[in-house]
Amino acid sequence: MAKQLLLNAFNMNCIGHINHGLWTHPRDTSTQYKTLAYWTDLAKLLERGLFDGLFIADIVGTYDVYGHSVDVPLKESIQLPVNDPLLLVSAMAAVTRHLGFGLTANLTYEAPYLFARRLSTLDHLSGGRVGWNIVTGYLDSAAQAMGLERQPEHDRRYDQADEYLQVLYKLLEGSWADDAVVNDRARRVYAEPSRVRKVRHQGEFYKVEGYHLCEPSPQRTPVLFQAGTSARGLAFAGNHAECVFIGGRDKAATRAQVDKVRAAAQAAGRDPHAVKLFLGITVIVAPTQAQAEAKHAEYLRYASPEAGVAHFAASTGIDFATYALDEPITAGNGNAIQSATRQLQEDAWTRRRLLEQHALGGRYLTLVGDPAQVAEQLIGWIDDTGLDGFNLTRTVTPESFEDFIDLVVPQLQRRGRYKTAYAEGTLREKLFHSDHPHLPADHPGTAYRHTSAPTGAPHHA
Repeated sequence: MAKQLLLNAFNMNCIGHINHGLWTHPRDTSTQYKTLAYWTDLAKLLERGLFDGLFIADIVGTYDVYGHSVDVPLKESIQLPVNDPLLLVSAMAAVTRHLGFGLTANLTYEAPYLFARRLSTLDHLSGGRVGWNIVTGYLDSAAQAMGLERQPEHDRRYDQADEYLQVLYKLLEGSWADDAVVNDRARRVYAEPSRVRKVRHQGEFYKVEGYHLCEPSPQRTPVLFQAGTSARGLAFAGNHAECVFIGGRDKAATRAQVDKVRAAAQAAGRDPHAVKLFLGITVIVAPTQAQAEAKHAEYLRYASPEAGVAHFAASTGIDFATYALDEPITAGNGNAIQSATRQLQEDAWTRRRLLEQHALGGRYLTLVGDPAQVAEQLIGWIDDTGLDGFNLTRTVTPESFEDFIDLVVPQLQRRGRYKTAYAEGTLREKLFHSDHPHLPADHPGTAYRHTSAPTGAPHHA
């Protein structure tokens, strides 16, 4: 049976996310991001389209590398202003039954003890539909806003992340036993004290002593997403990630990235095919190819290539505004996103070429065509690269998602490559066709699960 592709809508609690400048399009509604209706309407739309999830990006800090200011980010709203993504979930979960929510949170600035409570709370309220996109950050502006001089060094951020996950596993998996909650009114016992234990952790980055504040949620640990593709990021993904988000503009490079992630999982003793790989992609579709091309041309008139380059400057740590249009860009080994810097090192880039690449305001792979053409191209990317699905970016909101749902989804379904109904269960059960909501047996988080303690044994993890 051919693989059915997975699909997340890729969004952010802001105006300009990936394809910058399109907030100026007369049909775009992204400036309404501050309202609950904007998000609840989007959630209902995506569930109508049987999307697996809404993947919500986030950033702490501002993009102040380009021109050494935030002038362009403020004028073009390049992820500024940006609101908290986690606060959206309760409202969207209330108007949907199946849609998952992949939520980005920067562990560098989140105390693990309190963050574990937020994750459990959202997993409870959504009925087990929450995932966490693990990020360590890359902006010095964020570090300075949080009282540091600069971001910790790239690989050290992952060292901290490894320990952070260890603390979370102890809290989410190890503090409460599955049978701790008995809800026995007659005995006046809600939770059995013998089945709840204190977490004690003393490490390089964290010291935690306390009981997890929440009873076990449907998934305990949310589905774990991650996007780092540096050597250190791949090692982290191999150990922890269940879903990995990658970038790629050609199939050969994407296939290589997919293979590297699966090899990292296998090296960590996990099933390499249990990790789901998602590619960021933009789709512009219309009933005919001519109409799609006309729509693409229309969008280009509103997009801001400069805003896209300003965004990319923060990803690399290089101020492209200091370069003449045709001056070669010199890329060193920075402390930002290593995969972004590597792209510059592998080819002769100039600011003119970057502006051309960001013609639609972003640099993601863009498919333009009629419904059948787009469906066939998506299937080709899955079959030729080993990908499992896509994070679909927005262009004009909500038009781009509506077009995809109304035009492309039926084509994928006719080809047997997209579901026609949701499966029951939690987000993890849906994504992995599993009958169990918790981390799989070969995942390192399972080593921290609460097990029966002998009578009189101390209750700690």
